[in-house]
Amino acid sequence: MYLIIDLGNTNKKLALFSNGRLKKMKLLPVISLQAVKSFVKENPGITHCILSSVIHYPPSIKKFLEKNFMLVEPDKATPLPLQNLYKTPDSLGKDRLAAAVAGHFRFPKDPVLIITAGTCITYDFVNDRGEYLGGGISPGIQMRFLALNTFTGKLPLISGKNRANLTGTTTKESILSGVINGALAEVDGIIARYLHENKMLKVILSGGDLKYFDKRLKIKTFAVPNIVIEGLYLILELNAGTIN
Repeated sequence: MYLIIDLGNTNKKLALFSNGRLKKMKLLPVISLQAVKSFVKENPGITHCILSSVIHYPPSIKKFLEKNFMLVEPDKATPLPLQNLYKTPDSLGKDRLAAAVAGHFRFPKDPVLIITAGTCITYDFVNDRGEYLGGGISPGIQMRFLALNTFTGKLPLISGKNRANLTGTTTKESILSGVINGALAEVDGIIARYLHENKMLKVILSGGDLKYFDKRLKIKTFAVPNIVIEGLYLILELNAGTIN
């Protein structure tokens, strides 16, 4: 069995794959060695692990994983099932690369745009030759709400709704309109520009804020809630036979 650990800015995920299928996943607000040990104890039979993080985490976690499993911690030298043409691979988020791997796996002969809506909204593009070219990063929904509250004197902090009228009739409604409808317009616009250059484009939506976009965009998309976990599994599967 394979253990997948994805430490994101908002959620920390522990996932278990067996025979190519996601069997179990646990979401944590914070990560600790004890949490990892408890998950491992609950799921005996793990042989390989992949650890991907965009945050700092306790070094004891890596030591524990190295001691007990065949561990992969992706970097720019890790073999991938696509060609990474990003010009600054050292600065590329492992979560973005994993999402690109999973998107290419699902549509290996088509250009694919993977949009992950979380702390940030990220856009990652893989062409029909299996080349990852990069994409874009913009503020996520909650970051936009927080920015309006933080950098103004009187605007309140808004959250909790995923729909908004176009014309807000109160300050709260106006913030909801600007943030939610603005983000929808941004994503629709980015997709349209990629589609103009790639007629057979497939678009995948993922991330914790998927609810703001799923079934509300102008162009057909495919919702894959755990695409980063899926991509990390594919990277681990590719590298499992090469780990000493």
